[in-house]
Amino acid sequence: MFKVIQRSMGPASLSLLTFKVYASPKKDSPHKAAVKVNELSLYSVPEGQSKYVEEPRTQLEENISHLRHYCEPYTSWCQEMYSQTKPKMQSLVQWGLDSYEYLQNAPPGFFPRLGVIGFAGVVGLLLARGSKIKKLVYPPGFMGLAASLYYPQQAIVFAQVSGEKLYDWGLRGYIVVEDLWKENFQKPGNVKNPPGNK
Repeated sequence: MFKVIQRSMGPASLSLLTFKVYASPKKDSPHKAAVKVNELSLYSVPEGQSKYVEEPRTQLEENISHLRHYCEPYTSWCQEMYSQTKPKMQSLVQWGLDSYEYLQNAPPGFFPRLGVIGFAGVVGLLLARGSKIKKLVYPPGFMGLAASLYYPQQAIVFAQVSGEKLYDWGLRGYIVVEDLWKENFQKPGNVKNPPGNK
């Protein structure tokens, strides 16, 4: 067994040794000058100058180019809309996932309260027959009233925030109406003569 190991280790150990090899020219060959790298045919530059010639465009290429130029405003508009709606859709999906998780682990008594609030909305819809304005006001009003009975702190915060927003919208509307009034009726050139006077 020792002999097999010794024989197999011998040739493998020889491959790890390094040797230097020196080449000498033949004595009977004439002495040639060294050849430079740029003189080799492999690295030589062609004599003539190359010139780029553009191939004529085919009818298919012309049609594709025309179609791309025609569709460019629409594709840029779609990319812009996608970049604007992507964060909103991501937040909507996250809100849906959070709501689903909340409903899976709902606090005790949540679903009966939700049922009472939904029933109040249905009652408001039944009482609002006949008028479109009543259909817009009664169901949310009844649902808000029922929700404020179960969640008074959140109802107070909601009322404060929505009251501030309503006041802000009313103030903006008042300013717009006042500006329109001043522009149309209080300019000296805008005074119209009555139909009987000329």
